Amino acid sequence: MSGGWPSAGIIARVMHPRAALAVVLAGAAVACSSPSPAFSLAAASVDPTYWCPGGASNAAYDLHATVDARNGTSREVTIQSATAEMVLTSVSGAWLEKIGERYDAGAVIVTPTSVAANSNAKLGVTIPSACTSARYGASASSSGRYAVTVRLVTSAGTFSIAAANPHEILAA
Repeated sequence: MSGGWPSAGIIARVMHPRAALAVVLAGAAVACSSPSPAFSLAAASVDPTYWCPGGASNAAYDLHATVDARNGTSREVTIQSATAEMVLTSVSGAWLEKIGERYDAGAVIVTPTSVAANSNAKLGVTIPSACTSARYGASASSSGRYAVTVRLVTSAGTFSIAAANPHEILAA
């Protein structure tokens, strides 16, 4: 052997068969054990469609998202702040923005603001957005599809999750 530790196969051949079996069983128990308790996010979704009123100019509206939160820790996790970003992924017709442009919605509202120890919660996220649309009948209709990502800063760390579905704004 060229220095260093012998491989596991060599250890098993050198050990007594019962000791080798104990090592294998201990390794299997570690491999099959559940992950350490943690806080995690899953199943994010957003309102699928918003109809921008005809003649609107930078008209504010609220985009709603839901996110499933799982707190596997023994302590309550508080949500200290939240932000959201929308990225234009596709357009139809004449759209004011180009594909790939990002909209940082800034601070967003999340309820509830904490998740109890060893529990799950459905978080409601309110994202401020705005749209512009020509008057109905003044031009061909258009639309833009956005990928939405929510970022939460919590007492358990920072987490980001992308919505499973896009948000589409329909304009006159």
